[in-house]
Amino acid sequence: MRRATRFMTERVACEGGYVWSYLPDMSRRWGEMEAKPSMVWIQDPGTAAMGHLFLDAYHATGEELYHRAAQDVAGALIWGQHPSGGWNYFIDFGGDSSARDWYQTIGSHGMRLEEFRHYYGNATFDDGGTVESGKFLLRLYLERKDPAYRAALDKVVDFVIAAQYPIGGWPQRFPINQEYSNRGLPDYTANITFNDEVAINNTDFLALIYQGLGTARVLDPLRRGMGIFLLAQQGPPQPGWALQYTTDLVPAGARSSEPPSLATHTTYACIRQLMKFYRWTGDTKYLARIPEAIAWLETLELPRARQKNGFTHPTFIEVGTDRALYLRGSGTWAGDMRNEIVHDPTDGVSWVNRKLDLPRLRADYRTLLALPKAEATKESPLLARRRVPLPRYFVAEDVRGSDLNIAGTSREGQDRTARVVADLNTDGYWPTPLRATSNPYRPDAAAARLPASRTVDGRRIDARDTSPFIVDYPVIGISTGTYINNMSLLIRALPRGG
Repeated sequence: MRRATRFMTERVACEGGYVWSYLPDMSRRWGEMEAKPSMVWIQDPGTAAMGHLFLDAYHATGEELYHRAAQDVAGALIWGQHPSGGWNYFIDFGGDSSARDWYQTIGSHGMRLEEFRHYYGNATFDDGGTVESGKFLLRLYLERKDPAYRAALDKVVDFVIAAQYPIGGWPQRFPINQEYSNRGLPDYTANITFNDEVAINNTDFLALIYQGLGTARVLDPLRRGMGIFLLAQQGPPQPGWALQYTTDLVPAGARSSEPPSLATHTTYACIRQLMKFYRWTGDTKYLARIPEAIAWLETLELPRARQKNGFTHPTFIEVGTDRALYLRGSGTWAGDMRNEIVHDPTDGVSWVNRKLDLPRLRADYRTLLALPKAEATKESPLLARRRVPLPRYFVAEDVRGSDLNIAGTSREGQDRTARVVADLNTDGYWPTPLRATSNPYRPDAAAARLPASRTVDGRRIDARDTSPFIVDYPVIGISTGTYINNMSLLIRALPRGG
């Protein structure tokens, strides 16, 4: 654990932060897209997740090595915190001009990743980066009550509160900036957003702030945030949720691959969150319409013959008809791409279907309903008479003492631990096949003359397209995800007390 951590902090980190993967010679690196050497990525498994892991390791061992690493992460996050209090997808230590250059080159040429086409200059709730950074700063502040971290943490809380609409929902980006139109589509970043768990993450964060600090000013925003789940659920016969809404709660579109529609996976996640709200409050209004939402999802299940690779449901459902919506893509790179809405699943793209475990969801609902209210709410951060401590482990969950996964005592766990220890190379990292790569950015005229790259499923990727893709023959590199996973296993393998 020490060797791997020293490698990451001394040879991989950029000003205390991280992207997702690196070539061993550091000649290329990637977050959600290829990154400059001056950049660190915010969302999981990037900088905030590494900070959480370092704190988990500190709690497991008590060693200052990990606390110092967590402080370095905090330094990177605080440097890159937007004046409003949130974060963009990445921090560029090269400054604003370097970030703008990235958007104009790599970002603008990503065919699939339309959110990187334009430099808004604000912060985002997308992909949980802002909230995970806030959770990490909360944990680090509570360790030693350092006021430097409290100031940055208060800015995050201010950001979440300021960004909230009076009705209770949140936009994808804030402060609001609707200057951009993607091929004539209206800018979607001000829409009330459930996509990528924005509303879920924000309500969880406010509850955690109250749990950790007892900050009463978050309670009203939290209640309104919980209320938007009730208000946004559509009426019969389609009692589901959309990815995003206009501010008058009409389902709205976002990227060209996200048409105005209801979304099955979002509905599933909202049901789960309503069950959590009941555990927080004991208020049955959060349970009242769950049965009809589950029943609706059951009617949308794909025929067995079409449940390929375990996918049970279409993603997008047309408002008013329950017809599944798919996308017929055209073009070869960002400059000529198009997405056309169709109803034929053979013309869909890779994320058009979802895996939803409805039997388990219904069983969990029935179990919760059968519990006495006092039992259901016994761990509520809102109803506790005294402050409930935060979990000691956020990434490497504290499962020691459980029969389910004791890495250090079960034979299987011992074997896995031994493999992880043996696989750490002499440099101090776990060599990882980097299954995703991307075309380097080149000017359009030069890239257009190059042959296309081939993906693992035989698709051809235009050399102008900078979106990551999966390859047949991955190169070996360095992965923060592998580091986090392996460190988590080693933490669980430690004897009790570290």
